[in-house]
Amino acid sequence: MRKLLLFIPIIILALSSCKIMRPNLMLQTKKDYQYDKISDSLSKLDYRITPNDMLQYRVFTNDGFKLIDLANQVNVMYRNDLDVLVESDGAVKLPIIGYVKLEGLTIREAEKLLEEKYAEIYVKPFVNIRVTNKRVIVFPGNNGVAKVLPLSNNNTTVLEALALSGGITEDGKAYKVKLIRNYRTTKPQVFLMDLSKIQGLSAGNTIVLANDIIYVEPRYRLARTLVTELTPVVTLISTTLLIYSIFRR
Repeated sequence: MRKLLLFIPIIILALSSCKIMRPNLMLQTKKDYQYDKISDSLSKLDYRITPNDMLQYRVFTNDGFKLIDLANQVNVMYRNDLDVLVESDGAVKLPIIGYVKLEGLTIREAEKLLEEKYAEIYVKPFVNIRVTNKRVIVFPGNNGVAKVLPLSNNNTTVLEALALSGGITEDGKAYKVKLIRNYRTTKPQVFLMDLSKIQGLSAGNTIVLANDIIYVEPRYRLARTLVTELTPVVTLISTTLLIYSIFRR
C-alpha cells in the first residue's frame, strides 16, 4: 500500500505536463523563439487588399459631381455600386476594363489605379472602394470564446479588435498577446505585445490586416485544473486501494 501511495505524486507530476493538462493550448512558441520586431511603421500601415476580399466599388464621372448632387436630393433611389471578388491571383474582373490586379494596394492606391483605367472611357472618373468582408480572428484568453470579427474600419488596430471581441478575458494574459500574420510568406510573422502596461499602447495601435490572428495566451490555473482532471484518477486509485485492503483482510 505504501508503494502504491508513493506512485500518486509521480502520477500527478506526469499528468501536469502541458499536453496532458492543457491539451487545448494553441499557437505555442518555444522559450527561445525569436519574435518579429514591432516598429512604429506597423501603426501607420494602411489596409492592403488581399485575395478573397470582397470589394464594393462605385464609379462616377466629373470628379464625382453626381455623388455630390445626390447628397442634396431627398428620397432619390440610386445605386451604381458593384461587388467583386479579389481572386487568388490578386486580380478582380471589372466591367468594361476587364481584369485588374489590386492585391497589395491600399484602398486609395486601388481607387487611383481604377480612375486611371476608367479615364480612357469617362470624363474625370471618381472611384470609391470599400472592402466588405475583411475580418480577423481573436482568441481573447479563453479558447472557448474565440471570435471571427468583421471589420468595418479600414485601419482597425489590435486594441480596437480586442475591444470588439469583448476585451481580454479574466483568464487571459494581457502581457502576452501574439499578433500572427501569414500573408504571402512561407513563415508567419509573430509579434509579441505586452498590453498590461501603458508602454504597450504603441504596440496595441498596430494596424491589423485581413486574416490576422490575435491570440491572448490563457492563464494556467493549476489548482482548478488539478481538481478537474485528477479527481477521476484519485478516485480510481482510492477505490483500488480500498478493494485491495478488503481482500488483504
